Amino acid sequence: MNNLTLEYKNWIIELKSKVRSTQIKAAFAVNSALIHFYWELGKMIAEKENVWGSKLIERVAKDLKEEFPDMKGFSTTNLKYCKLFYQYFSKKTKLENELNLSPQLEDELLKLAFNLPWGHIKMLIGKIKDKQVAKFYIQKTIQNNWSRDVLDIQIKSDLYNRQGKSVNNFKNTLPEPMSDLANQTLKDPYIFDFLTLSEDYKEKDIEKQLVQNITKFLLELGKGFAFIGQQYHIAINENDYFIDLLFYHTKLKCYVVIELKNTKFKPEYTGKLNFYLSAIDSLIKDETDNATIGILLCKDKNNIEAEFALRDINKPIGISELNFTEVLPDNLKSSLPTIEEIESEFKNFEE
Repeated sequence: MNNLTLEYKNWIIELKSKVRSTQIKAAFAVNSALIHFYWELGKMIAEKENVWGSKLIERVAKDLKEEFPDMKGFSTTNLKYCKLFYQYFSKKTKLENELNLSPQLEDELLKLAFNLPWGHIKMLIGKIKDKQVAKFYIQKTIQNNWSRDVLDIQIKSDLYNRQGKSVNNFKNTLPEPMSDLANQTLKDPYIFDFLTLSEDYKEKDIEKQLVQNITKFLLELGKGFAFIGQQYHIAINENDYFIDLLFYHTKLKCYVVIELKNTKFKPEYTGKLNFYLSAIDSLIKDETDNATIGILLCKDKNNIEAEFALRDINKPIGISELNFTEVLPDNLKSSLPTIEEIESEFKNFEE
């Protein structure tokens, strides 16, 4: 038996002993313990792979599955992710030098990552290279208790680069720290890719489908929005007015008026929204509520025009674009198969 084979045998015995000593069967039911174990496993593999070569993972996977046949997590693929997990958050990786990251950020990220499920971690290290961006998504996942599917949606929709990017006058109309919180609450653009609209859709069609898909709509709006009503009626001097969408934000503790415009931004839109905010503040808002905030969603906007339009308005308003990725002609939309029909075809194919 050569020295290399003997060294590996001693090492795999040590690794198996570590699995037993940490009572990994019980630890698999506790997320933090599992993630810590995967980190240690990835560290051990990464350190020895430099010595024993790229085939090490396949050999370790085989030996661990033979020793612990009832345990999951020892596949070749999962062991590769364990190694990537260690390398991603390790101070020894090239990525740290390339991004010029501080050890403090590395340690903070790792501590945060230990609070995530394994599936979330694999998604992050597979899709996010910039660790500052990774920190953003990790914190948001923990704060909002995002499922893996929701995290995937937020990454694909580029939430990191959309949040806090609306044109608004919050610094001039809201006190600190509410102005900063309100700014971070808004996005630009808002992406409503779950809507299916005909080519000649109108504002009322957007509004109707947003309400019909209220769960997805609230997910895109963000945490804290509670839906109050659609075409919310207010009466002023015997005249009737109807607000497109009215919400209450539980964290900002204020009403939020959303107006939809299926056109490019026009300065006069802010005047009408300002009128609605005054009405809600006077007729609906309680003395314990903060000032009502307005969100104007337009098909397109020029930021300079939007900034000029808000310059002398004393009510808090944010202006963002709304985007759709699925706009279908009526004749095509009616001919498309439903999800149920597609699933049925797959079942027939498998049979």
